[in-house]
Amino acid sequence: MRDTTDFPPKLTDRQRQILELIQQAIARTGAPPTRAEIAAELGFKSANAAEEHLQALARKGAIELVSGTSRGIRLKASDLRHANEERLHHMSRPLHTLLHLSLPLVGRVAAGSPILAQEHVDSTFHVEASLFAKRPDYLLKVRGMSMKNIGIMDGDLLAVQISKEAKNGQIVVARLGDDVTVKRFFRGPQGIELHAENPDFHTITVPPGETFAIEGLAVGLIRNYTMS
Repeated sequence: MRDTTDFPPKLTDRQRQILELIQQAIARTGAPPTRAEIAAELGFKSANAAEEHLQALARKGAIELVSGTSRGIRLKASDLRHANEERLHHMSRPLHTLLHLSLPLVGRVAAGSPILAQEHVDSTFHVEASLFAKRPDYLLKVRGMSMKNIGIMDGDLLAVQISKEAKNGQIVVARLGDDVTVKRFFRGPQGIELHAENPDFHTITVPPGETFAIEGLAVGLIRNYTMS
């Protein structure tokens, strides 16, 4: 973690935290985080809260925002250089110092059966652990475009950490009746709601008595170019 004296003194503690998160994401993956990823990492209730902090950072000259893309965040030249140096340092380490994970890839999930049942596992992926802020337990092949506005596309591989609980605003893998779906989770006075990130899809309200369970939390994404 960088010394906070590297940051302009005019930033608030929260703004420094977000700027450091952006720098770390670029150093780790080569790309800035989405608003949703910032919100999930820092416990914000929605991506809008992350957007407000990003706008404040942009007004103070710490970053530049680019419209039209979920990852449209640019660092100042000095901060970008620091992030790239960190990334190059990481990539130049000997392979034996890098931790790799063997993650089962889950395809279609049959109704009523465990998500990690052997018949659901299409293959095993070997990936570098440092790609993820939190260690995943499996990869789930995304089907459909209900989450496209936060960059989760049909055919992508969603890295999932097994969990039965979620905080409001987190992206979850949920079992609803006979279906398994990826949505943003909210629990309010009226019950549980599963929000899509695509205006073409309606919010799902979980009715009383409906079979519902959280299967895991999204902790990363792998863009899949090879599988249909």
